[in-house]
Amino acid sequence: MRIALFGGSFDPVHREHVRLAEAAKRELALDKIFFIPSYRAPHKLFGAVADGEERLVLCRAACKNLPFAEADDTEIKAEGTSYTYLTCRAFKEKFPEATLFFLVGADMLENFFSWKEPDDILKNVTLVACSRGEDYVHNIHDRFRARFSADFMELSFRGEEISSTDIRVALAFRNTEEAQRALTPEVFRVIEARKMYHFEKIEGALDLLTEQRKSHSERVARMACKRARELSISEERALCASMLHDCGKYVPLNSPLLRGFTPPDDVPGPVLHQFTGAYIAEHVFGVTDQEVLNAVRYHTSGRENMSPLEKLIFLSDMLEEGRSFEGIEPLREAFRQDIDRCLYLSLKHQLSYLKRQKTPVYSLTQRAFDWLKTRINFE
Repeated sequence: MRIALFGGSFDPVHREHVRLAEAAKRELALDKIFFIPSYRAPHKLFGAVADGEERLVLCRAACKNLPFAEADDTEIKAEGTSYTYLTCRAFKEKFPEATLFFLVGADMLENFFSWKEPDDILKNVTLVACSRGEDYVHNIHDRFRARFSADFMELSFRGEEISSTDIRVALAFRNTEEAQRALTPEVFRVIEARKMYHFEKIEGALDLLTEQRKSHSERVARMACKRARELSISEERALCASMLHDCGKYVPLNSPLLRGFTPPDDVPGPVLHQFTGAYIAEHVFGVTDQEVLNAVRYHTSGRENMSPLEKLIFLSDMLEEGRSFEGIEPLREAFRQDIDRCLYLSLKHQLSYLKRQKTPVYSLTQRAFDWLKTRINFE
């Protein structure tokens, strides 16, 4: 019997996961493939967005049209951190006579050298890698053989690049068209029926935006969520702040939504919506997380001693992929490398632009730059 183990967060399981399973079935002449959602993967600081049981249900939905595939709860039942070597041991004990394979993408293969007990994994399974998008696996063979005195197999199938983060953001922003492109119909139906990846408490904030501004906020969320984990920020907070950051932009001061709001002194018109947005987030949508509220409150101006979440939303708002201005690409590269350096350069760019336009500089923005400048030398 030839069996493949397909592990991962599957948060959520998408079309490319299904296509990879179908390709592995053909190329490896498999009898069975097990989709094995992790309880908590070792490299995920905050864990998956959906819990293990929910992701297991999604994997079962994905397997409905795959008669050779089955969703397995080995790692969900084990709880704790999910280690592949323990999973491979368990399946070897369960199927001692079977030939076992373990499916990985190019990104996982690159990290395999740092996995827990990689030699133990290779005692029980043959690693099978698949390239996806611009990732290639064939240039790793020499390094792999030198380290493990063994080699991995490589599928000829090349998958398309799909980001689970982008899917989660699309679902949160009710962008069903994009979500449906990435998900199988069976998986999409389960997600919608269970309202998974939805932020019902604050979804009404999207109704305060124009379609153009909603698209902007979705791009902000994609940028923020992709960087959040590296900064020890939960995706939930990054997504929540992104959805709310412009909710006050089109709300007039005489709106019932702003009853009781008092504008700060000397705030420029283009900056006012950060304060009205924070007020609406707290008093209309019931947000109590002060870090999220401050990320909304200072996303245009910045301020001294910004929190990591404040920096993330400020920069994602300024540098999201829909923005276009001279000098933006070096700032985006800095964003990927060092968020504090990026903040310094972005504030410097903003101040320079305002001065060239002979536009008064808001005091919070100047103080934010001065605070950074006196503490870190980025020149």
